[in-house]
Amino acid sequence: MTGVTGAIVWLIVSAVFFLIEGVTIQLVSTWFAIGSLFAMMTAFIGAPFWVQLLIFLVTSIAVLIIGRPLLMERIKPRKVPTNSDRVIGQIGIVQEQIDNISQTGRIHVDGLDWTARSLQGEIIPVGEKVIVRHIEGVKLIVQMLRKPVKQEPVPTPLSVQQEEE
Repeated sequence: MTGVTGAIVWLIVSAVFFLIEGVTIQLVSTWFAIGSLFAMMTAFIGAPFWVQLLIFLVTSIAVLIIGRPLLMERIKPRKVPTNSDRVIGQIGIVQEQIDNISQTGRIHVDGLDWTARSLQGEIIPVGEKVIVRHIEGVKLIVQMLRKPVKQEPVPTPLSVQQEEE
């Protein structure tokens, strides 16, 4: 299988690999299609079949090892933040009581009203401040902001003595 006939066979093999790649889109057979093109060139110049096969294998493996990581880095899906992602971590005000059981609740955050559910399942009354923890579909999952508790200073023996005097 040398000369024009061998080159045509390798061209068909390459086309099949490219066709498989077009259907799968997983960067699986592109490397073998490129190896087939190199084998096609060696067949066209009259190299024996074992040389064609060796060129096919070496080229395919080399392109796979070198090219795949570079290409995967470039086509890596990038997460594009949406406008809704901005509200995560923001403080909102409850507009309609949040009750997961009755599936009610709305909050106003970042200038918009959103459907909301409680993170821990607690009922959150109107007017309470909440923090947005994450988004599930079109609902904001929120947690009630806890007001810091004022702690009274613990009396020390020195301060007790001073009060007694």
